[in-house]
Amino acid sequence: MSGIVDVWTQYISPTPPGVNPQGENVFRNYGMLDVFHNGTDPARMVEAMDRHGIATVLMAGDNETVAKAQERFPGRIYGQYHADPTRIMKAVADLEHFVRQRGFVCLRIEPFMWKRAPTDRVYYPLYAKAAELDVTFQTQVGHTGPLFPSETGRPLYIDEVALDFPELRIVCGHIGWPWTEEMIAVAWKHRNVWIDTSAHVPKHYPPAFVHFLKTFGKDKVCFATDYPLLQWDRVLPEVDALELPPETRQRFLHDNARKAFKLPG
Repeated sequence: MSGIVDVWTQYISPTPPGVNPQGENVFRNYGMLDVFHNGTDPARMVEAMDRHGIATVLMAGDNETVAKAQERFPGRIYGQYHADPTRIMKAVADLEHFVRQRGFVCLRIEPFMWKRAPTDRVYYPLYAKAAELDVTFQTQVGHTGPLFPSETGRPLYIDEVALDFPELRIVCGHIGWPWTEEMIAVAWKHRNVWIDTSAHVPKHYPPAFVHFLKTFGKDKVCFATDYPLLQWDRVLPEVDALELPPETRQRFLHDNARKAFKLPG
């Protein structure tokens, strides 16, 4: 079995100007303040991947740290460019550099960090560059675990972005809760929009989301954990408990993410 997961080198790195590092509360609740301050150890992560049959991860955080991890573990770790839209032309140039020169496969933006909805035009040069480079845009939807306002996570903002950039592949993390049905509607509507399950354990997926995963959304949901926030030894048995048909399980744990992020294999 293989799967694509969502990994951070640091939860907020760097902290945006004028923003307090409120993500610390999430990692404190999980007893992982060392990860919040020091980031994920790639070697330990790959060892855990091997134990649980995880083939590939997507990693975000400090871009240079991610690039070094990808170089150390080629084919196991793929980088996501974590953008700072307050310096937009530098961000656009750096996105191109990290994609073309360092092999990154994704643009990553967390709108709550910047207190700007995904439809804010400050992001649009990055969306255009990602579409030009044929890399995926991954973002956060739903409420925020860190103590920031959650309004920027409304899935209907993604509807407008997808209309403006129909060529852009978009992966929306955290299932959109508590607006999960809104997120389902957006993913169903747009060919290039997917949902990932990062930071949510399967036994607590909303019933409507499980129905979507098993039926008309079986091509639209990607397995993710937010490792190390959630550990595979906890999450994978809960995936088993969902009793997904074999074909649906294969798509959820492997095929959908390969397509969404245009990964080899």
